[in-house]
Amino acid sequence: MKTSGAGGIIGAMFFAAIASCATYANAQTSASTPAGAGVQRVAASTSPPGTRPDTSIIRDVRRAIRRVPDLDDSEIHIRARLGVVTLTGWVPESWQISRAGIAARNVLGVRAVSNRLKAHDEDAGS
Repeated sequence: MKTSGAGGIIGAMFFAAIASCATYANAQTSASTPAGAGVQRVAASTSPPGTRPDTSIIRDVRRAIRRVPDLDDSEIHIRARLGVVTLTGWVPESWQISRAGIAARNVLGVRAVSNRLKAHDEDAGS
């Protein structure tokens, strides 16, 4: 009998602790929001921890490619899906294909690069 009484007391203390924490958290939210202002909700990321959004990866790959000396990126198209980057389009010279791929591979969050670039100088030889 004493065991069930102790369990009941522990249960009641646990419930009281949860209720007081919830009240405290609600009070903080209410106090920090100015009167008449709505609460802004931010969607939680559905990505696994440690991954970056594809839009951020595309932006950073574009910046990395632009930093490569003498590389014309005006006809390079970049796509990303779950960290896998695909480069398509044209570059003026064949050496720029590998340099663009290397630049993309070195960006944080890139898991793999599918380099489908083609060179105009190879096209002229056909």
